[in-house]
Amino acid sequence: MTVARTRSVALVGVTGSSVEVEADVGNGLAGIHLIGLPDTALSEARERVRSAMVNSHFPWPDARITVSLFPASVPKRGSQFDLAIAVAIMGAAGVVPAAGIAAPFFLGELGLDGRLRPVRGVLPAVLSAARQDDDVTVVVPEANAEEASLVPGVRVVPAPDLRRLVEWLRAGDFPPFPPEHPGRPRPERPERSGPSGPSGPPEYGGPGPGERALPVLPAVRPHADLSDVVGQPMARRALEVCAAGNHNLWMLGPPGTGKTLLAERLPTLLPDLHLDHALEVTAIHSVAGALPPDSPMVFRPPFISPHHTATAAAIVGGGSSTVRPGAVSLAHRGILFLDEAPEFPSHVLDSLRQPLEAGQVTVSRSIGSITFPARFILVLAANPCPCARPQDKGGDCGCSPTTRRRYLGRLSGPLLDRIDMKVMVARSSRRELMADRQFVETSQTVAERVLAARSRAAERLAGTPWRTNAEIPAAALHSRFRPSDAAMRPMTSCLDSGSLSARGLDRVVRVAWTLADLAGKPRPDENDTSAALALWLGLDP
Repeated sequence: MTVARTRSVALVGVTGSSVEVEADVGNGLAGIHLIGLPDTALSEARERVRSAMVNSHFPWPDARITVSLFPASVPKRGSQFDLAIAVAIMGAAGVVPAAGIAAPFFLGELGLDGRLRPVRGVLPAVLSAARQDDDVTVVVPEANAEEASLVPGVRVVPAPDLRRLVEWLRAGDFPPFPPEHPGRPRPERPERSGPSGPSGPPEYGGPGPGERALPVLPAVRPHADLSDVVGQPMARRALEVCAAGNHNLWMLGPPGTGKTLLAERLPTLLPDLHLDHALEVTAIHSVAGALPPDSPMVFRPPFISPHHTATAAAIVGGGSSTVRPGAVSLAHRGILFLDEAPEFPSHVLDSLRQPLEAGQVTVSRSIGSITFPARFILVLAANPCPCARPQDKGGDCGCSPTTRRRYLGRLSGPLLDRIDMKVMVARSSRRELMADRQFVETSQTVAERVLAARSRAAERLAGTPWRTNAEIPAAALHSRFRPSDAAMRPMTSCLDSGSLSARGLDRVVRVAWTLADLAGKPRPDENDTSAALALWLGLDP
């Protein structure tokens, strides 16, 4: 009998910490004692591990077993420690060589029959393990192997059950992965034509030099296209500007005018995520348990549309024993769409103000504070009144001005101050619909212009940590990237009159840069700043 050690990973939010699992099998009253700040799910691992070992035909030590999870100050939650605990106990009991289990990381939940079941958060856990050493081996359940293999430089060992793993440990070697025999083909990222194809810049196109093509998470609606929206040329233009600069958008108009239709087509205008952003998004969805089994990598910007009955915890994240990412984090590097925005509770809408400014959200609970990334495009859609009946062209809306003002007043001024563009979406007549059909463009055509504008912005922002105009901080916006005095003239007059706030000024300048990028100009001129100001004020530019 001796002490054996192995390693696992504890997740706090989307950040992993290496945990050393020690097992001591010694003299004393038979039983197993788990120490090191475990939660309830981890405390129940004692019975799962015991049943898994016995049903896999391995002897359970008839002695006092002490399992320590170091460091004790880090909270350990979840069932992903089951495999590491079982392996450490078998190492201490002499079932497997203690020297062969010290270096690898073990992740996985054990079934009572010894099978390994998938767990959440494998990608951030493997990313954390990869930072520990140059040559890392990680043992995971077979269902998590594709996700774990996304981390470069890590040897992934997919284990089907405890018995098979013990055989490999006794032999002193793991099988190769992916298996040498042919299996289910892995989906590859589809090639695109135009600037966003493999020949485009690696920031916004296909895989760069030395990178492998990775699976893609399908869009919200695979057949959605911007050409489906007819009769709203101004809203389509706003959507293009929104996609080119990562700007927030508010659409106001009666029902049936295409607000939801427009928002659902915004993902079709956005380029693929760069590899580092894709890993961020995939890690968040892995922790939330939202990864589809056939798409281990999220390479498309996510589209999240919560119902208006969602709570503040569902939007920003929360939980009692385990803090989960909310909608703002699931929409990281993508779009958060709030349909019927005034129907959301006011405190839920105001909870968006911190992530809109900081690009992250901090959730504080009794168990501690956890920070999740939350940099997203916010799209709001609202009816002008609670009855949602048309107010023009013979409509029968009976809402008074006070009722309409109170209804839209649920969107607070500080929240609307953080919206870059406000667009009125009106009803279109039959003639307007027929005339606009010859001007509609497909998503691919608009996406090419968006990609070209983002490439101009990326070239201008080279050497900085920012990639889009919406990310430029105020200090840089008014020094290095300040437009000319002539271009600033429309905004200074609004500042003097009080119709434009200092925060609104920053957002107008960012939108002006995006308009200049779309037009291929080196700097925004007065026309661009005037159009950006009109979009911020909600006027027709």
